[in-house]
Amino acid sequence: MDAATTHRYEQLADLILGTIDNGTLAPGMRLPSVRTISEQHGISISTVLQAYRLLEDRGVLVARPQSGFYVAATQGGTLALPSTSRLRSKASTVSISGAVAVLLEHASNSALVPLGCAVPDAAVLRSNRLDLAMARAARQHGARHNVYGSPRGDPQLRREISRRAMRVGHVLSPDDVIVTNGCTEAVTLALTAVARPGDTVAVESPTYFGLLHTLEVLGLKALELPTDPTTGVNVDALARLLDTERVAACMLSSSFSNPLGSLMPEARKRELLALLARHDVPLIEDDVYGDIHFTRERPKPFIALDGGAGTIYCGSFSKSLAPGYRVGWIAPGRFAQQVLDRKLAFSLCNPVLPQVALADFLASGAYDAHLRRLRRVLEENLLRMTRTIEASFPLQTRVSRPMGGFALWVELPRGFDSRALFDEALAHGICFAPGDVFSAGRRFRNCLRLSAGSTWSERIDKGVRRLGELARVQLSA
Repeated sequence: MDAATTHRYEQLADLILGTIDNGTLAPGMRLPSVRTISEQHGISISTVLQAYRLLEDRGVLVARPQSGFYVAATQGGTLALPSTSRLRSKASTVSISGAVAVLLEHASNSALVPLGCAVPDAAVLRSNRLDLAMARAARQHGARHNVYGSPRGDPQLRREISRRAMRVGHVLSPDDVIVTNGCTEAVTLALTAVARPGDTVAVESPTYFGLLHTLEVLGLKALELPTDPTTGVNVDALARLLDTERVAACMLSSSFSNPLGSLMPEARKRELLALLARHDVPLIEDDVYGDIHFTRERPKPFIALDGGAGTIYCGSFSKSLAPGYRVGWIAPGRFAQQVLDRKLAFSLCNPVLPQVALADFLASGAYDAHLRRLRRVLEENLLRMTRTIEASFPLQTRVSRPMGGFALWVELPRGFDSRALFDEALAHGICFAPGDVFSAGRRFRNCLRLSAGSTWSERIDKGVRRLGELARVQLSA
């Protein structure tokens, strides 16, 4: 390469951009190693790294630890992002349990194309090494573990969870952690510790229907906040609401919210923490998708930031490793005693064997290797699903572009009825999540959520294409 007019790393960056533009390097593809490019072009490794870093800063490439550089999945998207939800000035009473029950019944039906349930399938998770760890624990010390465990959870597991928290800059003691039956119990414990029936909880909009179901059962109201599909909740809108509305708690996702997949920038997270502190409103954060990131580094949760000390943190291994083990945890901070009292009343303790197996799996380093593979698979799944939507759905369709997780939020023109599409799709052997279950006010009927958590196959591809065809027919009618 001629370095007479520009730096060599800039020339290399332009060359890579050209190969992406002409389709030689498609989104999601891995670039040749730094050493390979160095030898091919007769330039130093540092020059190649400089070019790759330049393209990474521009959002063209994504670096994956111990794997290399990949073309960013967001390249070449043809559909617009979903709209930012509108402000709801008053809280809504939640009445969604019936619709959620129907959806979950169909989502668990293996005869249907699985686009409805936001849980990775067994073929994607490949958790056999974890299963072996549990079998070994049962074989070697089965009698020891066939007991009621500590209400706080297995000490070694809590220690491993605390060690992982240090990676995102959060100093967490094992005594600060209480193991729960999945993240659902963690969220329930948090809500009952800070709110009473009739109170209002501020939530994202759209938000996870499982949270809405929990609010309904607890007799709590939902105040839906305007939420951007990329940057999350509108902090200014929340500030205006807190000046006039009494809110018992704010319930938000840390990273890659379900269903939008939004990721609030750190600066905005700090603004929100400062705002809630001024109004003495506790924040409950759900971080179940944080480990499934396609960004260079894992996003920091609220609790790890300045001002996050009062946050109630909820996490789980259900989305990233073992949904059937039902192991989650909560770091309740100043609400520790209230949460522990409720843990004793609700479930007393968790099964011991799954905790022991998970602690062994984490300590061995196997979880990190597992996550590196899982992130690659799920990012590729989302990319393939996005391409299929672009090719088969109506031109007016909007679709989210998450940088983590495995769900897509699809928005069609107003007047479109995803509930009618849901019924028709079931007749064609397809299940997805209609948009109205993601709102206490049953909004978003023109939207739907598609899960990319299953191994990509011709069956999945045809299912998404069929949905697109059915949507086209409905709109044309």
